[in-house]
Amino acid sequence: MLEQLTPLNGDWQERQVLEKFFIAIGFHDLLPLALEVAGSLGYDQIEIIEAVCKVHDKFYQFPPTKNRTAWFRKVFEEKLREARGDILTYRAKMMYFKK
Repeated sequence: MLEQLTPLNGDWQERQVLEKFFIAIGFHDLLPLALEVAGSLGYDQIEIIEAVCKVHDKFYQFPPTKNRTAWFRKVFEEKLREARGDILTYRAKMMYFKK
């Protein structure tokens, strides 16, 4: 089921990279949820990594008080959008300054 929801179908090297990030920040148990959310919304690996780093930052500022999984899902969806915007902005700047 998880393989159907993610653009990382069968590319286990990319999944291992994501696992390393999730283990390092303490959200390894929520990796399947993150892949499900990102896959259903159409985000790629770079955006997932950027978003989970942003979630980690928010975790230390405003940790969940009751339901960690629901908190993660809500914040992760928000941070996925921010991550895509940040990445697109960075790429646009690089193209602009490359000229």
